[in-house]
Amino acid sequence: MSDFEHVFDKPPAGAAEDWTIPQDWRAYTETEHKTWDTLYARQMKILPGRAADVFFKGLKALDLNTGGIPDFSLMNPKLQALTGWTVVCVPGLVPDEVFFDHLANRRFPSGQFIRKPDQLDYLQEPDIFHDVFGHVPMLTDPDFAAYMEAYGKGGQRAASLGMLPNLARLYWYTVEFGLMQDTGGLRIYGAGIVSSATESVFAIEDPSPNRLGFDLERVMKTLYRIDDFQQVYFVIDSIEALKGETLKDFGPIYERLQGADAIPIETILPTDEVFTEGTQAYAAKGGRFAA
Repeated sequence: MSDFEHVFDKPPAGAAEDWTIPQDWRAYTETEHKTWDTLYARQMKILPGRAADVFFKGLKALDLNTGGIPDFSLMNPKLQALTGWTVVCVPGLVPDEVFFDHLANRRFPSGQFIRKPDQLDYLQEPDIFHDVFGHVPMLTDPDFAAYMEAYGKGGQRAASLGMLPNLARLYWYTVEFGLMQDTGGLRIYGAGIVSSATESVFAIEDPSPNRLGFDLERVMKTLYRIDDFQQVYFVIDSIEALKGETLKDFGPIYERLQGADAIPIETILPTDEVFTEGTQAYAAKGGRFAA
């Protein structure tokens, strides 16, 4: 899900009506498999002490380090046995209604391709490493699996009410860039962070960003950055608590949010629970790995 802008308006040639395509695992080249291995090894040096325990449990349960890009025909039975989810390949970013329908039916859409060896540090469109390494381990957790299903079902309602931008912010600040309180302190669970070597360090240790306690309506009003490190991260108490928030009736929330001003990214409100009041120095220097 990327700010509701998508590559295709209809399924391209070779895609099914639900936009899925075969993974065609045997077609991956040796270079592509080595790229996965390089990315995996790099993240496993960085993430201990930074990523949440639940993420590591998911990695272990799915055994994603067997050498090369995971074969969905081998991975999916393990995932399905744990939480009823499967991973399906799609040809790129898909329309919102397609994305929500897959989530609502416990199917996670993943890119089929993997980045080039010279793109290890930054890629605009999510690839299979971001989607599978970043997202799928969390889907082994029953509470997170339920949260994602509820999000998919809620997306259809949000679309009918014109509230997709607000719902997108919830996804962005949880599924993609969420932090949580865990054993030993703040830890990463968002896929956009755990799949990034640089942001894995930045999100936890850099003095620049704000780190604030999660509040559903506050998050749904907060703007975000698409192509750079975040200026604010929101911290949940637990995955179970996040699921509980999502199972609320969003109708009254949407009524309160109608016409409400968006909150600038760097803002700290008097009502915020502040874990870290950031310097915002990184953003002030212009971002994108500014020196």
